[in-house]
Amino acid sequence: MQTYDFVIIGAGSAGSVLAERLSASGRFSVLILEAGGTDRRFYVQMPLGYGKTFFDPAVNWNYKAEPDPGLGGNADHWPRGKLLGGSSSINAMVWIRGHRADYDLWRDEGNPGWGFDDLLPDFKAIETNQAGGNAWRGSGGPVHVTDCSGAVHPLTQRYLAAAQQAGLALNPDFNGEAQEGVGVYQISTKGGQRMSASRAFLWPAMKRRNLRIETNALATRILFEGTRALGVEYQKNGSRHIVKAGRELIVAAGSINSPQLLQLSGIGPGAHLSGLGIEVVHANENVGRNLEDHVGINYTFKGRTATLNQILRPWWGKAFVGAQYLLQRKGPLSLSMNNAGGFFRTDPSLARPNMQLYFQAFSTVIPKNGERPILTPDPWPGFSIGLSNCRPTSRGEIMIRSADANEYPAIRANAYSTDHDVREMLAAVKFVRHIAAQPAMADFIEEEILPGPSIRSDTDLIQDFRMRSGTVYHPVATCRMGPDPNAAVVDPRLKVHGVEGLRIVDASIFPHNISGNTNAPSIMTGWKGSKLILEDHA
Repeated sequence: MQTYDFVIIGAGSAGSVLAERLSASGRFSVLILEAGGTDRRFYVQMPLGYGKTFFDPAVNWNYKAEPDPGLGGNADHWPRGKLLGGSSSINAMVWIRGHRADYDLWRDEGNPGWGFDDLLPDFKAIETNQAGGNAWRGSGGPVHVTDCSGAVHPLTQRYLAAAQQAGLALNPDFNGEAQEGVGVYQISTKGGQRMSASRAFLWPAMKRRNLRIETNALATRILFEGTRALGVEYQKNGSRHIVKAGRELIVAAGSINSPQLLQLSGIGPGAHLSGLGIEVVHANENVGRNLEDHVGINYTFKGRTATLNQILRPWWGKAFVGAQYLLQRKGPLSLSMNNAGGFFRTDPSLARPNMQLYFQAFSTVIPKNGERPILTPDPWPGFSIGLSNCRPTSRGEIMIRSADANEYPAIRANAYSTDHDVREMLAAVKFVRHIAAQPAMADFIEEEILPGPSIRSDTDLIQDFRMRSGTVYHPVATCRMGPDPNAAVVDPRLKVHGVEGLRIVDASIFPHNISGNTNAPSIMTGWKGSKLILEDHA
């Protein structure tokens, strides 16, 4: 049995950061276990290639949620990264921190050190913003953040103009002083390639002798002596292995896999675990519960002249953008499908935005088997305006089905399970139509394709967004942080309540979701978590 000072489970957005920071001094031996394989794949590194990875079992867990009454009984597809970099290697790369008030709420609920002013230095430290550093943005960090304002499709300017005509301000930086408004999204890329957590943190650290990266290694159970975590059991190549953590075992497996591993190891809802024949090490009803996720929908329109559809669909267009990307690392393949977006309030009395917008200069109404049809859009000139809720009140759960680590857990999102979330989304979809009706956009639109002009009443709009909505891949809070062991899984230093030698460092510890995309906050959590760990082992 080998022993390392720190054993990290999961080489995703937070785990990659932990591996780099904990091994940087050379003082500690570090092992990181990753259930997936390498991220050195063409469609992973090409930004728009995530259309190819959306269903690819070689790099994607391909989870499927339980049929959800709030989504018309649909069973939602939940992609999560199963490779180095985790979901940062297959996501849409939009770089959003969230609203100041999100983190101040974390702090005010009893988590000192997690307010916005506490975390701003960490956010700045992890990034190099192409626009340069300032009071809000970093200039010397590992993650390169690209300004796409000069590269987006020209139709984006119509969207921005229409949104301003609808009453929203132009915002050049959603991570700056204010979040509200519309603008072009900044994305985590560099030189036309994806800037995942793996590329930013793991790749530079791989040469260190005190860091070992074990891929295709599925953690199956945390090993305890009493209530102290000693190590972890994992599977690789059909064999069982055990490794010991001399100082700490750190779970960074994400909002699905982290609660799953804790439950498999005897930490979780006692009655549920006992019913599956799992010995309870520490009963905690919060493990796997309090699941929060953003839910979104697209409104799709047919335009009067060409959109990206006419470039990305035909063979000659694919050849052109392919050559452009291979030779110059530029063009549509070097960007996210979300060229622009923004944040708005469905009610002016709200203190901050509660909805996020996404603008896509192409459409994918017609499905294609085996991939998200980003690279094969519709044959007519289409585009979409999408949105997602920022702070839904619906709560779900993730629960193991058996003691077998290879069996996927049950994901119950419970989308739109509160009247608040339904009313909020109803107001939001009406506002999308309000944007589309503005002169800057209305002149371009030939017709609304989805949901279509026949869907007008509140009843029909609600039924439509229940049937067509889905996750926007931001699950959090399944191992939530808090000072009260009866209401949380980890304390403010990310130590698991009720046991010793075990921390969780990933998006599952968020007390509540943030207003926006969750990858930047996940990477920040890895950075912040590594600081806490190093302080405790100084």
